[in-house]
Amino acid sequence: MSILGMNRETSLQRLKDRKVPWDLVVIGGGATGVSVALDAATRGLSVVLAEQSDFGKGTSSRSTKLVHGGVRYLRQGNITLVRDALRERTLLRKNAPQVVHDLQFLVPCHNLWERFFYGIGMKVYDLLATGNSFGRSHGVSLDESVRLVPALSRKIARGGVVYHDGQFDDARLLIDMATTASDHGACLVNYMAVTAMQHSDDGRLAGVTAMDRETNETYRVDARCVVNAAGPFCDSVRLLDDPSSEAMVSASQGVHLVLPKRFFPGETALMVPKTSDGRVIFIIPWHDHVLVGTTDTPIDQATLDPRATPEEIDFLLKTAAIYLNETPAIGDILSVFTGIRPLVKGDPSARTASLSRDHVIRVSGSGLVTITGGKWTTVRKMAEDCVDRVIVEAHLAASRSKTADLKIRSRIEKEEARESLHESFQMSEYDVEYSVRYEMARNVEDVLSRRFRVLILNARVAIEVAPRVAQLMAKQLGRDNHWIDSQIASFNTLAQSYLP
Repeated sequence: MSILGMNRETSLQRLKDRKVPWDLVVIGGGATGVSVALDAATRGLSVVLAEQSDFGKGTSSRSTKLVHGGVRYLRQGNITLVRDALRERTLLRKNAPQVVHDLQFLVPCHNLWERFFYGIGMKVYDLLATGNSFGRSHGVSLDESVRLVPALSRKIARGGVVYHDGQFDDARLLIDMATTASDHGACLVNYMAVTAMQHSDDGRLAGVTAMDRETNETYRVDARCVVNAAGPFCDSVRLLDDPSSEAMVSASQGVHLVLPKRFFPGETALMVPKTSDGRVIFIIPWHDHVLVGTTDTPIDQATLDPRATPEEIDFLLKTAAIYLNETPAIGDILSVFTGIRPLVKGDPSARTASLSRDHVIRVSGSGLVTITGGKWTTVRKMAEDCVDRVIVEAHLAASRSKTADLKIRSRIEKEEARESLHESFQMSEYDVEYSVRYEMARNVEDVLSRRFRVLILNARVAIEVAPRVAQLMAKQLGRDNHWIDSQIASFNTLAQSYLP
C-alpha cells in the first residue's frame, strides 16, 4: 500500500479551486462526522468535512475503549440496540483488525444467585451476537476468577461469569478512518471552524462559511446538503441555522482514571455490574496500563477540554478499592481523561444514565441534517442511515452504502528498528514526522494525545517529551522557535489538567 494519507494544504487548495457545489458538507470531525464522510465518499459523493479543532479532540478520543453491545442496555431491555451494536462490533473487528480485538471480561459475583442471573444475561448477549467472532460466556469458580484476574479481592467475590467484548484504540481508529475517507476522495480539514450558514433566497441551506483557525482566512463552501455531526456541540450548530432552535441533547461527562499496570496485572478485564450510583464500571488493561471508568455526571454546557471533579475521581478510586487487592491512591494516578456524551433528550426528569444512546436524525426547515446520539460501536450504521437520508433530502444520485465490507487502512510502519523518544512508549522521531506529513497533526497535543496516546496514559511523561516533539514538528511545519516555545507552554498547561 502506498502512502497517501491526509494533507491539510492539499485539502485547503481543493476548497479554493472548487467551482461547483459539493454534494455535502459535514460539520464535525469526531467518529460520527468522519464516518459520514467515509460513507459518502465511498458512494461516489463529493464531500468536505470541517472540524473546529483536531479530529477526535472531544468525545471520540475519550471513550472507555470498548467496542461492545452494551451490557447495561440489555438489562434495560433495549434488545434492538444491543443486537445492532453486537452486529456492528463484528463488522468493526472484521474491517479494522489492526485496531479492534477480542477482550475477555469477568463479572464478579457475590453468590450463586448472581452467577445464575448474570450467566443467563450473558447467554442472551451471546445469542444476540449474530455472526459472532468473539468468545462465548461461561461461569467460573472463585479460584478460576482469581486466576483470570489476579488483582481481584477474594473478599468481594464468590466466583463469577466470563464474557467477551471488543476493545480498541478510539483515536487511532478515527485517524485511520479519516485517512481511508481521504483515500476515497473526501476533503477533510481540521482547525476549520464553521462560523455561519449560507441560505438561498427561498430559505434553503446552500452551504457554510468556515474560518481557518490557523490563518483566520474564511472560505465559502457551497453544498447541496449540510450535515451537523458536531456531537455535544450539535445544538450550537443548529442555532447557526435557526436561532430559535430548541436544544435536543443533554450533556453528561464520563471520567476515566489511568493507573500503573501493577494494580491490575493480567489480560482479563473486570466489569462491575452495579455501583453505588447504579452505573456499570470497568477496570480494563489497555496499552500496558489500567483504565478505571466511567462516571456519569450531568453538565450544563459542553467544553472541548472537560475537567474531572474531585468527587468523580474519589468515586472511581473507592469503587476500584472495593474489588482490588491493592488500594490505589490519588498519587498513583498517571492520567485522568474526561469525555462528554451527547445524549438525546427525552423525559426531562430522566437521569442522564437512562437517556437514549440510540442515534437520532433530524432535518430542519432549511434542510440541515443533524445526526446525534449513538455510540462508537454503532457509528458505521449511524453514518449509513445519515447518508441515506441526505440522498433523499438533497436528491442526490449515489450507490448503496459500502462500508459494511470496507477495510480501514492502517498507519504504514517502517520495518527497521527505531529509537523511542521515551522508554515508556513506542514513539520515534519518524512517528512524529509521519503524523505531521500524512495524518494532519498540527500541534503537540495532536501528536501526544491522539496520534499517540501518551497524554491519555501518562501526563507526566507527555510533559517530558513535549519539547522534543515540538522541535520535530516545527521542522516539518516550517515553524520558528517562538512557535516551539508557545507549543511547549500551552501543552504543559493542558497536561496539568490531566493530573488529579
